[in-house]
Amino acid sequence: MVERGATERGATERGATERGATERGATAGGDAGAAAPTARVFVGVWPPPDVSALLSSLERPALGAVRWTTPTQWHVTFAFLGNVAVSRIDGVGTALVAATARAAAPPEARLGPSTRRLGRSVLCVPVQGLDDLALSVRRALAALLPGAGFGGPFDGHLTLARSRGRRALPASLAGAPVEARWRVHQVDLVRSELGPAGARYTTLVRATVPS
Repeated sequence: MVERGATERGATERGATERGATERGATAGGDAGAAAPTARVFVGVWPPPDVSALLSSLERPALGAVRWTTPTQWHVTFAFLGNVAVSRIDGVGTALVAATARAAAPPEARLGPSTRRLGRSVLCVPVQGLDDLALSVRRALAALLPGAGFGGPFDGHLTLARSRGRRALPASLAGAPVEARWRVHQVDLVRSELGPAGARYTTLVRATVPS
């Protein structure tokens, strides 16, 4: 089952692998500098409202070195595809749907058991249990978009904060206990549009995991 144009989410998150990408940058699966219109996209899953509410209850101290993310930004990224030619979006969506349909059942995402730093600049919560689904999706999309690149192995996590500039996040932010579980029934192909007020997320294709 596919739903197109289903969701818009306001956000300000700029992932480390996403920084510097523009609509006129290199096109995944195409020639660099191509004139054809592109969309800056990623594949990921969103936590349900009760998990978002739990994350919202975590302490978020006002620190100059820290830029906290918001509930509309919270997702687990399976793959950041960069700028993909608009003419290829339908094909990417079809590949996503096919890869998702191969799952035996909706996997259980296990968030926690506590916050941790990812490198020096990201505070996140680990998310386990999605490796098989994520790797199936990544293999399908890598075959379709060999020039996209996927930034290394899959490391399931949900980003809570990023450091400002070159500063490191305080180590004291890591270790806050938080645990939750939910079944993942949908995987989204999402367009990320950057603007002065931050990024806006729009679901282009929604693939349903078989029950």
